[in-house]
Order: sequence, then structure tokens, then C-alpha cells
Amino acid sequence: MLGATDRIAVSSGVANLTSREPEVLARAGVTLADAFGERVVLGIGVGHQYTTARRGRDWDRPLERVRAYLDRMDEADQIPAPAGRPPRILAALGDGMLRLAAERSLGAHTYFVPVEHTARAREVVGPEPVLAVEQTVVLERDPSAARAIARAWIADYIELPNYARNWRRLGYPEDDLAGGGSDRLVDAAVAWGDVTRIAERVRAHRQAGADHVCVQVITGRDGDAALPALRELAPALLDD
Repeated sequence: MLGATDRIAVSSGVANLTSREPEVLARAGVTLADAFGERVVLGIGVGHQYTTARRGRDWDRPLERVRAYLDRMDEADQIPAPAGRPPRILAALGDGMLRLAAERSLGAHTYFVPVEHTARAREVVGPEPVLAVEQTVVLERDPSAARAIARAWIADYIELPNYARNWRRLGYPEDDLAGGGSDRLVDAAVAWGDVTRIAERVRAHRQAGADHVCVQVITGRDGDAALPALRELAPALLDD
């Protein structure tokens, strides 16, 4: 992506720290920064309980694990490099990780969250750190069809403990989490409808405090099916 473009900033969203030694990730970031300069942003996250266990690691104390990982990255970054180290951004949902993101990185990258979480995240990180929010969208006007696509996408995420806990904190009880998500949760997590309605959701995140909204189009089909929808959405989103 960096090699195929001249201006766009590219971030890894999200490099799982369980899969990479911190020194290796730090040096990889420096290598990219040397080649592409300020367009590189390292997106780093602690991952999920099941992926961590699958790699033979303990899930306990994820906040402390991320802090120690960043310490080791900082030590590795002392190695001289022409472009210096690229900025990094942390995947975060809960208040503790959001605060750590504000303290130790460019800011926070949130995923699978409603607008009310964006408002909360901005309150926690403060006015200066970057808040980059992912918003999944379905360019489909029919409610039943749109929710079916969205619910199929949500089903796996809602079973992950950290995402489920985050929705509970936001006032979505077990009934909303069951069966792939209630209509209320589906509508809060996934923006669906026409271009205008989707642009309004993106604008709502911006008004709630997001500096950047990463739009992820899902279609229920494989391959490059999202590209036509992205082309249709682009003028409205870029104008905003």
C-alpha cells in the first residue's frame, strides 16, 4: 500500500504484540519509516484471550503486558536510524488501555464500537491524542437484508470477551448480545442504509470526538465486492 501510493498514510491495524517480539516490530517500523517517512504509523494491540492462549501465552494483566512491550520497543528504538521511529497508535477499548494509549503513543484506535464509545474515549484520552475509530458499513437500504449481512459479521466478534465486555459497559445487556446481536446492537455497531445515512454516522463519530474514521465496507460476498460501495461512498465521506 505504501509502495503503490504517494500521499496516503498507512497504519497496521492492528499488529498483535503476542505474535511479534517488540524489538522486531520496532526495527520493522524503522525500516518502513526510512523508506516512506511520515506516512507510516504502527498500530499495535494486545489481541484477544483465545489467540493469546493459542500461542501459549498467559492472558493475565494485558495492560501491564502492553506497557512492558512498549518499554522494550523504546529500548530497541535507541538504535540510530535516518528517519527515526515511526509514530505508533494503540488498539484500545477500556479506560485503562485508552489512558495508556494517550500516555505512550499517538493515541487510540478503537474497533467495533458505537458512537457513545467514541464520546467516552475522547473524554478519557483528553483533547490532544489521536482517536481513530473503525466504522463498519453496509450500503444496503433494505433493513432485513442489511441487518442479515451485519449480523453475520458481528457473530464472531460478539463472542470475544473483550468486545462483549465493552458493549456491556455501554449499557447493552445479555439480551442484546445473544443470537448474533439484537437489532439495537446491530444498528449501533454497523451503519447501514444509503450514502447519506452512512455519512451521517461517520459525521456523528467525528462530532463525538474522532479525529479519523476508518470505514470498513462489508457486503456478505468475497473478493473485491466492497470496491463499488467504497467508490460510491467516497465523495460524501471525503467532502466531510
